[in-house]
Amino acid sequence: MAGLAMAVILGWFLVQAVQAWGKNQRLITVKGLSEREYPANIAIWPIQFTTASNDLSELYRQIETNNQNVTTFLQDTGFQDGEITLAPPAIVDKKAQQYSGGGPIDFRYVATQSVTVYTGQVEAVREASKDLISLGQMGITLGGDPYHTRIEYLFTKLNDIKPEMIEEATRNAREAALRFAEDSGSNLGKIKRAYQGQFSISDRDRGSPHIKKVRVVTTIDYYLVD
Repeated sequence: MAGLAMAVILGWFLVQAVQAWGKNQRLITVKGLSEREYPANIAIWPIQFTTASNDLSELYRQIETNNQNVTTFLQDTGFQDGEITLAPPAIVDKKAQQYSGGGPIDFRYVATQSVTVYTGQVEAVREASKDLISLGQMGITLGGDPYHTRIEYLFTKLNDIKPEMIEEATRNAREAALRFAEDSGSNLGKIKRAYQGQFSISDRDRGSPHIKKVRVVTTIDYYLVD
């Protein structure tokens, strides 16, 4: 009998332990958001123009003149030589093309030239890009695919702001968990798991690509206790 009583008591304690452990295993999953806006700190500005001629030597002279005029324009705007890159010209001989169509050709040779500005002077790029008409007044034919000639703005200082944004997202997640625990008549326990989401960087809107929206979502599992 004594052994049976001991077994019953032991079984009761085991049941209580399982029940207590089950209560400690109640979980809540919350998400915390941190979202901020920062100005871009790098601008990549490709300027593309075309030159045409029936004489190859003359074409190269025009390319050299145009390159010099574009470079001078950029230097006068305040960009340094190290921020300006000239790509080799792409020259097409229309008479040598297999599918020229057989129609009259105004210019045998057409060259496409690209000059790219890579700089931290973001505002200078925004202002100078409004004055490209001055290059047209020099006889430079600007053009190219709008996708390849659009200005690209970058934000490269993510590592500087990561810690405080993660801290903010974690704090917001805990505040949400505390409200849930209070509403459910429970207390918030320790963290079981925490997941740091991927940081995303996007344009604030189509009209402001030089302003970047940085976003991160943190997911945290908390214990709920009585």
